[in-house]
Amino acid sequence: MDTTVLRTAYDRLLDAAAIPDLGEADEGAWNADQILVHLLGVDASIASVALGVIAGSRPTFDNRICLDAWNLDRIIAEHSGRADLIAHVRCQATVLCDIADQLDERGASVLVPSLLLSGGARVLDQPIPLAGLIDGLAEDHVPVHTQQLLDLRVGAPGHA
Repeated sequence: MDTTVLRTAYDRLLDAAAIPDLGEADEGAWNADQILVHLLGVDASIASVALGVIAGSRPTFDNRICLDAWNLDRIIAEHSGRADLIAHVRCQATVLCDIADQLDERGASVLVPSLLLSGGARVLDQPIPLAGLIDGLAEDHVPVHTQQLLDLRVGAPGHA
């Protein structure tokens, strides 16, 4: 697989995460740290799925643990601050991309039973190719969270 677009998406996200004046989220929305640890969980889960496919197992993908507030707070507490979270996201994104770069067409096309929730709603509940999970990060997931981070800038339109 070619992960050029995914790597670029992560560069943009990490630049946004490093903005010094990120404010608090609106009620019910995630703050910057929660966005970052959510990405850590998703990336680690998809990397695990990819490694499982390479190993010949039949892994599944379920993002619910990556949405769980208690779990997000637990992971945040394990880091020494935003810079530490950013470094961990950078490292985890690199691991995921390095694994994806090694997938051949056969591995990338393996159907992975997937359950994706967003905002409490089911977005996907069916098998999709592993490449679809990875490409979905580049095409949608990472850019959406990048925009969420940018929206947290103090003085950004819509931000108090």
